[in-house]
Amino acid sequence: MPRPADPKARSALIASARAEFAKRGVKGARISDITAASGLSKGAFYLHFPSKEALFAALVQGFLEALERLATQRLDRMERFRAEHGMPGPADVAARSERYRVFLRLEAALDVEMLELMWDQRELVTALIVGSQGTAFESVMWDVVDREVERIAREYRHLRGQQPDTPDVDPSLFGSFVVGTYLLLARRMGRLTHKPDLSSWAVGLQRLMHEGTLPREPVSQAVPPAAVSARSSPPPSTRRRHARAANPHRPPRKRP
Repeated sequence: MPRPADPKARSALIASARAEFAKRGVKGARISDITAASGLSKGAFYLHFPSKEALFAALVQGFLEALERLATQRLDRMERFRAEHGMPGPADVAARSERYRVFLRLEAALDVEMLELMWDQRELVTALIVGSQGTAFESVMWDVVDREVERIAREYRHLRGQQPDTPDVDPSLFGSFVVGTYLLLARRMGRLTHKPDLSSWAVGLQRLMHEGTLPREPVSQAVPPAAVSARSSPPPSTRRRHARAANPHRPPRKRP
């Protein structure tokens, strides 16, 4: 009678395998190192997985399913917001309206969920980005990237359709900007030893996407254009001194 699989042993093998895959890649990882790190035997490994590739495939499948769940939940929650509040436009962003602030909090909360998943799966993501070359998994991450770019582009087209005054930005370019940012953050997470402030990251990302990098200066403190023009133009006496300094042989202008 075959020995039943131990859920705790499976979890220990998976945790050890993640670290080995991130460190040595799929090809370089060895079953003996995985079992040694988990304190289990090779027999225990083969009781749960037929090969290291099968273990890695199980990790990848779980990650892809989690990504799909988050994407579906995000779309549902955004649709509910649009139905209840309508989408904030440029005027909302400029005025920091209540609708925009609620929208920003929702987007940031959804981003935190994605960042939490990336942090939890950072070793696997690292292995997919830099440790899967020459294996059957080398295109997995880039397939995910392409799919997420298209998904975000679709959402952006939908948003722009509801807001005709939205600046004319190619939806695929916007999707590439967002996904590329998250890909780089995932790579950065793989190098960190302490968990960063993901909430701060999420708020910062949303403000960058919706408000850009310009400082948020209160309107009352802004310098009026007329004042800028007046300050930028020196008085006549100063202009005459500068002219004489530039051309000392020029005779002084006689006053009437």
